[in-house]
Amino acid sequence: MANPKEALFWSIALPGFGQLINGKYLKGLLFIVLEFIVNVKAHFNEIIRLSFHGDIENAIAQADYQWLLFYPCLYFFAMWDSFRDAGGGTDKHSFFPFVMTAYFVTVGCIYSSNFKLFGELLGPVWLPILCVIPGLIVGIALRGILQKRVRSEI
Repeated sequence: MANPKEALFWSIALPGFGQLINGKYLKGLLFIVLEFIVNVKAHFNEIIRLSFHGDIENAIAQADYQWLLFYPCLYFFAMWDSFRDAGGGTDKHSFFPFVMTAYFVTVGCIYSSNFKLFGELLGPVWLPILCVIPGLIVGIALRGILQKRVRSEI
């Protein structure tokens, strides 16, 4: 079994890789298949390519949001699952940073076609990536608050 950080980083590279490293082959293959299905149906690779070239309007036009909205939850659940299976996140509330980040990134996807930051339309790649930051902050804060509350009750 991999160490938790190694499994997490492989899962960041591609959902399912962390599970494969952990020896959870069926689950890993399921995540990889789901990632490919959602990626293809959402046109995510084309969206990424267009976004990196600064062609945000075409990235938005190419995006199939009905499929794209599945991606954050799939991605962050696979990360959390591989991290936990490798022995990480042993405390009761360790899932909160992953859950809140998935939530914030999903909301970022929803608003990515019309939300402007400093007058710039960021689109379906850059706005969701920026939403990782508040998602992690809120998730870590909630985890800390709940852990402190549990400790004070003991």
